[in-house]
Amino acid sequence: MTTEGENPQTTTTPAGSAKRALVGRLSWGLADQAASSMSNFAVGIYVARSLGVTAFGVFSLAWVTYGVVLNISRGLATDPLVVRFSGVSDASWRGAVARSSGTALGVGAAIGAACLVVGTALGGRVGPAFACLGVMLPGLLLQDAWRFSFFAAGTGRKAFVNDVVWGVALVPAMIVAARVGSVAAFVLAWGASATVAAGYGYLQSGIRPRVTGARGWLREQRDLGYRYLVENTCLSGASQLRAYGLGAIVGLSAVGAVRGAELLLGPFLAVLMGLSLVTVPEAARVLRRAPHRLGAFCLLLGGGQVAGALLWGGALLLMPDRLGEFVLGGVWHSAAQLVVPVTLGVAGAGLGTGAAAGLRALGAARRSLRCQLFASACYVSGGLGGAAVAGTVGSAWGVAAATVSGSAVWWLQLRSALRERHHHPIPEVRTP
Repeated sequence: MTTEGENPQTTTTPAGSAKRALVGRLSWGLADQAASSMSNFAVGIYVARSLGVTAFGVFSLAWVTYGVVLNISRGLATDPLVVRFSGVSDASWRGAVARSSGTALGVGAAIGAACLVVGTALGGRVGPAFACLGVMLPGLLLQDAWRFSFFAAGTGRKAFVNDVVWGVALVPAMIVAARVGSVAAFVLAWGASATVAAGYGYLQSGIRPRVTGARGWLREQRDLGYRYLVENTCLSGASQLRAYGLGAIVGLSAVGAVRGAELLLGPFLAVLMGLSLVTVPEAARVLRRAPHRLGAFCLLLGGGQVAGALLWGGALLLMPDRLGEFVLGGVWHSAAQLVVPVTLGVAGAGLGTGAAAGLRALGAARRSLRCQLFASACYVSGGLGGAAVAGTVGSAWGVAAATVSGSAVWWLQLRSALRERHHHPIPEVRTP
């Protein structure tokens, strides 16, 4: 895949310089996600210790709902951006970012209004948290859009600085929320600090989000955007259904236990998510410069993440109870039982991430959609079926089996796509 406005020097860059540039971009991706995940990790730990396992379960429901909305925004706005506007001219990138970020802002406003209405109607423990999430969604989604925009331009340093700003703003916000002592207050503090970072992103880029350009952006990117929308929401929607179902079958404390186990894997997940920010742009660059190396590049990504997940999970098994209680408080004892299956689930997901990057770089949206539909169906059935049979632990093992099965399908589809491209080369895709 090639794009107009591409720097003509990219194809003649010496191999050593290209490798150094790749390492630099990956490093900034890891640094950025480390900053983002450390903030998320700190929020999760702080809420878990402050509110206990049941209230933490309520916060986790709001968190997974945000994850669904975030993936809607990425599918429509930023995923097409990184596929088609990575390594293009500055003018082309700026025009695309204005419309892409405007799309993200519009998604946040529309779904945020719906969350506000639903939360107000629900009331009880869950309602206020969802109402506050609705108010904060525009800022949360715009901040994420800036991150992807910067990585598409190859300026991951700016994304890192933006996440550092969010982390700094979180400190006073969390202190105020702790004094209030409610789930809604923590949701507001988390979202308000993200909105501060979103405002700083405008200063960094000098680009004003064009909400009025969202319709044109959706129309231009519809061949990728709508498939990525379905693909992204399948995964996050499956996670949401599993959380809601687990809460209904076992109880809100089970949702808190699962989230607690995921927090224990937080540092490794920071690496996984950091790589995911740059894997698609980098895979697209590999495809343009050395298409025969794409398969090996994806295998290296996936295999490295599997090894890292297993090493981290092994370290968690050696962690003494006293340290676990210090980190998670009363959530520790429930979460510790889930370390092995959650680790295997993360390893399986990491393996599939390498293949997913390759399919996206190839623009094989139909194949990646099939994979995601299959993986999501397995995730929901495994998570809820396991919960019905063996409670929280059964749900964790069901999800682990589902992610490993899903990863196998991702790799089968990537192999087929690479063979297809070899026999029938894909025509150039040109961007305005």
